[in-house]
Amino acid sequence: MNNQQIPLLSARFEKALVYAAQLHAQQLRKGSQVPYISHLLSVAALVLEDGGDEDEAIAGLLHDAVEDQGGEATRQEISRQFGERVAAIVEGCTDSDTIPKPPWRERKQAYIERFRYAGSSVRRVSLADKLHNARCIATDYYSQKQATWNKFKGGREGTLWYYRSIIEAAREAGECSFLLQELATVIDYLENCP
Repeated sequence: MNNQQIPLLSARFEKALVYAAQLHAQQLRKGSQVPYISHLLSVAALVLEDGGDEDEAIAGLLHDAVEDQGGEATRQEISRQFGERVAAIVEGCTDSDTIPKPPWRERKQAYIERFRYAGSSVRRVSLADKLHNARCIATDYYSQKQATWNKFKGGREGTLWYYRSIIEAAREAGECSFLLQELATVIDYLENCP
């Protein structure tokens, strides 16, 4: 047996889980009846499975909080409760914190450019987010076929362009994680579906 200490999650993670559940309590996954917290839990799990630390896992739970639940005020609350590093990771994963949001393509292009130069923690959380989203699209495609794409502003072509661009930017940044490899596999599947 290995005598190496196993890092445990602290009460901060538990507090972030409760906070995320409260923030997103009334939110469902796009085009479904699935509670939004399922996505946040999946992203945090993927971050941990990729070797992420507690701050990154907390950012995984809160990665959509600024964008979907209050903008700058929520970012400040995240910083106050969980520290500036968590808030910075969340901010790096946020594609827009303004209402109304900028046009879809413009917003996604700006995110891709920021992602290209992001630090490893932002890339890890963002790739976990993209991987879980892509898995959900693939699951929906299995039962709904082409109708799956109707719930996305970019449609099939725009959505696949966006994911492929994230994959390319991650590779250009030297990323070589299971998150990236699995994301590429899921996107390959979706690109080749009839």
